[in-house]
Amino acid sequence: MSETYVKRLSTILLDAITDKDPRVQEQVCGALCTLGESQPAEVLSACEEHLRLHEKLAHPYRTMVLRAMETVVSNHIGELDKDMARAIILLASNEMTKVKELVSDWQQAASSVLVAVGRRFISSVMEELLSKFQPGLLPHPCTVHTLASLSISNVFGMVPFLTSILSTMLPMLGAAKHDSMKVVFCCALQRFSESTLEYLANLDQAPDPTVRKDAFASDIFGAYDILFHQWLQSREAKLRLAVVEALGPMSHLLPSEKLEEQLPKLLPGVLTLYKKHAETVHVSKSLGQILEAAVSVGSRTLDIQLDSLLAALHAQICVPIESSSPLVTSNRKEVLRCFTVLACCSPDRLLAFLLPKLDTSNERTRVGTLQVLRHVINAAAAQMAVKKPFILSSMKLPLLDTNNKVKRAVVQVVSAMAHHGYLEQPGGKAMVEYVVQQCALPPEAEPQKPGADSEALAADSVRAISVSTLYLVSTTVDRMGEVLWPYLLEFLVPVRFTGALSPLCRSLVHLAQKRQEAGAHAPLIQYNGNVHLPSPYAITTRLLAVSSNPYVGDGRGAASLRLLSVLHQDIHPALGQRWATAIPLLLEHLEEYSEETLSQKEWEEKLLMFLRDSLAVVSDNTWVCQLTLEMCKQLPNYNGTPLEKNFLYKCVGTTLGAASSKEVVRKHLQELLETARYQEEREREGLACCFGICATSHLDDTLAQLEDFVKSDVLRKSAGIFNIFKDRSESEADKVRSALILCYGHVAARAPCELLLARVEADVFRNMSQCFSTKVLGIKVETKDPALRLSLVQSVCMATQAICSSAHGGSFHLSRKAELVAQMVEFIKAEPPDSLRTPIRKKAMLACTYLVTLEPALEEQVQADLIHSCLHSVMAMLPEPEEGDSHQESLYLDTMQALKDLLTSLLQRNMTPQGLQVMVEHLSPWIKSPRGHERVRALGLSACLLQFFLEHLQISALVPFHNLGLLVGLFSPRCADLWPATRREAVSCVHSLLYLQLGYEGFSRDYRDDVAEQLLSLKDGLAHPDPTILFHTCHSIAQIIAKRLPPDQLISLLLTLFEGLGDPDKNCSRAATVMINCLLKERGSMLQEKVPEIVSVLRSKLQETREEHVLQAAQHSVFVLATHHCATVVSSLLGSPLPFDSHTCTLWRALALEPGLAAQVLGLLLEKISRDVPFKESRAFLLSSTPDRVATLLPLAATCALHEVASAPASGPAVLELYPQLFAALLLRVSCTMGVQPPRHLQAKERRSASSGLASRSLEPCSSAVDALQAVLVRGGNEDVVQHMELDGGWQLLKTSAGHEEGVTRLASAMAKFAGPRLPLVMKVLFATQSSVYEVQRVTSTAFLAELLSSNVVNDLMLLESLLDNLTARQKDTSARVRRLVLRGLANVASGSPEKVQTHSPQLLTAMISGLDDGDDPHSLVALEAMVGLARLLDLVDTWDLRAVLLHIAVRIRPFFDSERMEFRSASIRLFGHLNKACRGDCEDVFLEQVVGGLAPLLLHLQDPQAPVVAACRFALRMCGPNLECEELAAVFQKHLQEGHGLHFGEFLNTTCKHLMRHFPDLLGRLLSTSLFYFKSSWEDVRAAAPMLTGFLVLHVEAEQLPQVDLEQLLAALQLLLKDPAPEVRAKAAETLGRLVKFA
Repeated sequence: MSETYVKRLSTILLDAITDKDPRVQEQVCGALCTLGESQPAEVLSACEEHLRLHEKLAHPYRTMVLRAMETVVSNHIGELDKDMARAIILLASNEMTKVKELVSDWQQAASSVLVAVGRRFISSVMEELLSKFQPGLLPHPCTVHTLASLSISNVFGMVPFLTSILSTMLPMLGAAKHDSMKVVFCCALQRFSESTLEYLANLDQAPDPTVRKDAFASDIFGAYDILFHQWLQSREAKLRLAVVEALGPMSHLLPSEKLEEQLPKLLPGVLTLYKKHAETVHVSKSLGQILEAAVSVGSRTLDIQLDSLLAALHAQICVPIESSSPLVTSNRKEVLRCFTVLACCSPDRLLAFLLPKLDTSNERTRVGTLQVLRHVINAAAAQMAVKKPFILSSMKLPLLDTNNKVKRAVVQVVSAMAHHGYLEQPGGKAMVEYVVQQCALPPEAEPQKPGADSEALAADSVRAISVSTLYLVSTTVDRMGEVLWPYLLEFLVPVRFTGALSPLCRSLVHLAQKRQEAGAHAPLIQYNGNVHLPSPYAITTRLLAVSSNPYVGDGRGAASLRLLSVLHQDIHPALGQRWATAIPLLLEHLEEYSEETLSQKEWEEKLLMFLRDSLAVVSDNTWVCQLTLEMCKQLPNYNGTPLEKNFLYKCVGTTLGAASSKEVVRKHLQELLETARYQEEREREGLACCFGICATSHLDDTLAQLEDFVKSDVLRKSAGIFNIFKDRSESEADKVRSALILCYGHVAARAPCELLLARVEADVFRNMSQCFSTKVLGIKVETKDPALRLSLVQSVCMATQAICSSAHGGSFHLSRKAELVAQMVEFIKAEPPDSLRTPIRKKAMLACTYLVTLEPALEEQVQADLIHSCLHSVMAMLPEPEEGDSHQESLYLDTMQALKDLLTSLLQRNMTPQGLQVMVEHLSPWIKSPRGHERVRALGLSACLLQFFLEHLQISALVPFHNLGLLVGLFSPRCADLWPATRREAVSCVHSLLYLQLGYEGFSRDYRDDVAEQLLSLKDGLAHPDPTILFHTCHSIAQIIAKRLPPDQLISLLLTLFEGLGDPDKNCSRAATVMINCLLKERGSMLQEKVPEIVSVLRSKLQETREEHVLQAAQHSVFVLATHHCATVVSSLLGSPLPFDSHTCTLWRALALEPGLAAQVLGLLLEKISRDVPFKESRAFLLSSTPDRVATLLPLAATCALHEVASAPASGPAVLELYPQLFAALLLRVSCTMGVQPPRHLQAKERRSASSGLASRSLEPCSSAVDALQAVLVRGGNEDVVQHMELDGGWQLLKTSAGHEEGVTRLASAMAKFAGPRLPLVMKVLFATQSSVYEVQRVTSTAFLAELLSSNVVNDLMLLESLLDNLTARQKDTSARVRRLVLRGLANVASGSPEKVQTHSPQLLTAMISGLDDGDDPHSLVALEAMVGLARLLDLVDTWDLRAVLLHIAVRIRPFFDSERMEFRSASIRLFGHLNKACRGDCEDVFLEQVVGGLAPLLLHLQDPQAPVVAACRFALRMCGPNLECEELAAVFQKHLQEGHGLHFGEFLNTTCKHLMRHFPDLLGRLLSTSLFYFKSSWEDVRAAAPMLTGFLVLHVEAEQLPQVDLEQLLAALQLLLKDPAPEVRAKAAETLGRLVKFA
């Protein structure tokens, strides 16, 4: 019985092997293997029989069966008996040789079966194979291939057969005609030779230790003769490669004398293949094996062939390597292995061949040779040791090669040499220097674009590999310490090694630290007459200079400082302690910043301070002078690096300042002036800094030396007329003068203050002037060189700043002041007014700022000219640059600041209202400019001046601020400027003016006026682009002005504002109107006779113009009229055409200005809304099936008007008064206008506008109601509700029929959250609407009230009982929608008032069960709501109340588990979970029966295509666990089914079934029958899960329970699934069939 059953299973699976889907085929194969794990013999028998009986089965399917057989055989080879093995051998042999053609997969599978059997039954397999391997007949290729594979898989079992196989095979070689057969023989000979060599190498473990190599020699030689002399000559490349692969291992088995005899022909023959094949790795590998064999027998023939060998191998190593080709890389490894063999046996010949190759200029040859040399230095170190001098001397020419690939190869050779002691030999230092040279390569010069025929440079570039090599050699090769120290110091100073400084310093630091450890206090540098080593002064200068640019060159600043720290003893013995603390601080500073964030000025100052401290610690004039001399000597080295040279100049100035010898100081200053490269701007600046720093200690000597140079011939121009045209010489002279002027500026800036004032006019300004302008033929000539101008401006600025900062600067009388100011003004005028290219105007204005503060005072006209010139130069510039050009932006900001400083400095000279008026008059044209950027700048300057005036205001007597009104009138309309920045500055101006008035009234400077301070809080409103907000803010500003303006200034203010009405900026004109109206309101009592009758001209003004100020007047008039005739005004405005135009809307909003009036208006509008029906039904066409709903006009107009009134901020109190009525009326208005069309005449109006192309604002009734509702909420203080709804998309939902319920729900939720106190009165109004004749209104009110129950606020307000009673009463409503919403509301109690659920549980459960049984709802939506509600309530209801209905609910919801609608499946399954949860592990047997019945559906629906259903199943199963009274199963559910965790379904189902069958074996039949039901599920994933459940149940059930299973039914169902259209289902069915072996 058992055998028949397993065979039947196997047969079913084998019949399914022909499935078209590869996944199903693989699963069938896997199932066969699963069966084979239990009953290998039966499965193998079935497979053998199937293949035998189905001769016509296609070979791909035969291949799958054979693979399954191979797996079973491999895993159970020990369980096979001889008979079965014999049958399998015969089958596989037959399958393998059935067709003569090669069908690789099929025949390979059969061969693999034989190989697998041969691991144990080698004799039987060999018997079968040898029967098909008969002398005189060519065997099937697969037979030979299988023999070869067997020789590798079972070496000890196969080698004893090889002698007979070889003797049989040898005659066959000659008979083989086809190349494919010859290839097979070659592969076999290769494998036979490899297995023989392995056998001989492990004779101690071999079954027959007497086997010797001689036994195979003759046959191998015979085969070799045919392969080499005949087949190797074939034109077929594949055959030649097969031959050469075989010759390698065969050469080790040839007799010694035969090998020696054949080598003269064998080696050339193999070498010839290099020319015939592109992929030569097999040739190289075989050649290596042949060479090893030749060396092992001590061949003398090898010497004769050596030259040709070396030439061929060298050619291979020179082949360009493709990094993406593993074959080429492998070939190189094999070739280098050949070189290793030759290096060990003939080192002299090898070097004699290689070293001359280094002299060639061919890149590939040289690179290849260097790679071989590096390899043999490492691999044959002992043989190469005596050849070191020759190898070193041969490297001379490669060291000169400029090719990057050669350089990289050379560096790698040097690295190998370092590890093997080459660099200690003579010539070794040249290698070190070469590596350092490569470290100094500039990074940008390294990459070379690969050409079509050249290989790309490796990712690690020449410089990178050189840096790495230098550091590794320095730190890891101990013997290199003596070679590199102190030799590497020689590379520090030369400029050509600058790029290598970072790696050099790192290596030197490591070497120095090692030497310090060896000898603690001995000097590190022993000069011993070595003139090449740099002096301590040279080292200090070099390392300090390069540290100024610390992040370039791989961070050479930090590396240099670390080296300085290590060498402190050699620099000067006194520096150790100071540097031990100073240098770490510098390094820490570098670590805190990056190249982008480091302040260069701050860093240089830190380095100069470090130098000054060091000089002070040394305190040795001789040492300081030597250091100065070295610094001057190194200056030319930095001509290519201006930044570092500039810093070195500063260092020279610092050391000169520390020198005590005046002669030395003057001598060096003279040399610096004579040798400086004046054409370079940075060098001029550096020279000037040097002189300035030096002047700190040697002012007299510095000035004297400068004057001597000024008087020298260098600056004199020839009086000859022809020399005027020598532009070049004049340009050079201008640069010299520029540098000298800068020197004077820096000297003045750094000179001691007490010495400067006495020398500044005679020695500084006089010489500056002399340098700037020269005379030719007695005519004063001024240069046009901008650099010279900038130098003068900068120097004047520095000098005047130094004067002002001195203690006596305020009283200093500068006689050249007017001349200098005139010069600066001339420079400012010369700058282009529309662009900003140079800092000349900034520096010039800054100089004027300092000059203005000095005596004597400027004449009035000069001052006016100065202000005009500066304003014209700066204000007219184009708008400030866009972000991105940071330098240009910084220059612009600095220029504007300089202008502010200058104007405040001028104002400070005349701190009176008149002085302020003068400044404002200068600015006035720019304040009113039509160009926005000019207005921004002018207002910014005005605000700055007013703030300065206020801060420095000194009132000695109470005097009037007579021009206050004029100034306020000028600035206040600018609060509405088109540019936000202008608006902010205008407010600041008005703010300052009001405080100035308070100051003139006698208030103290620190007094803070509450009214004036309100201006600052209004700035945010000015930033808003919305004109309504903007002008509202202007109105507030006007109110503030009105409160603080003296009565005598009102007329001048108004007159100025009236002038502002014609402002070209319309915004400012409108702002003037706003302010005029506000002033008239606040202070109009003073001007009653000047106010016209507004009401009489209202209608005509609106028709004539659309100007804002006219509209404002109309608003005011309407408000006044409405206070007397509210109903009339409302009726009149309601008669305006719909939709209301902007003027009408504005007039409506004007009615909300006073709360009492607004309440009257809102009451009237509510009455208009409710008086008429919301819509009328009419048919647009006689034949239309459904009537259209058209809005009635009066309620629609009233709704729009209500929206406008409620939109006004002032309507808040009135809205609050009528809040419940407004909210309820508008909510129900929304519900009954969904889908309602506008009145017919409005539709026609819209169509006419559309056809004429005119824009027309459409009016949608529902949207207008929503807008009105939003406005009421906002005005009622519930803006949070509006925002919450907006974020949730609630307003859009509210307008649509499909989303209206959800929209109402979200509105109720938001009201409960943000407007709880409003709800009692709102609910009272809504209760009264539940008898509405309109179903949609009943739905809306029910939905709103139902959602309120989800909030605890209802309970807090003691509204719960009334709400529950109201909703329960609506359960009999004719509308299913209302009934469904009632159930939702009752269930919401669980969320809003969970503590009240037990109290009302009978009422709630009765309602829910009634909903489950609702038969009047054809779509069962009421039942769905009942299920969802019950799931929410069950955890909270009274337990005894629940037990009475538990079974009823479970039975009622079970049909929904497999509903086609996802929400029903999800809700019912989740409710089932809550029912289980409510039992808390203590359920009655009748309910336990329901739990067991639901287990299989829940498990299978874990594969439901809908995620909510899967989540519900997870929850339900977790809840079922405790009720099953199986801790292990409950633990599995808890572990695997947590929300949010991934689920490996197969693993989970396997574990679940294991526990089910262990604890509930009696359920097997029931679970399987349920599972069979789902074999026909409409969902593919569930259909695939059903056989999985079946398979796992069977897998884990005990044998005694198997009778519960109807095996025939199960097999029939699975067979049917094997034909399912879904491949996944078929695959799972096949997998389950494999598990049914349990029934065997």
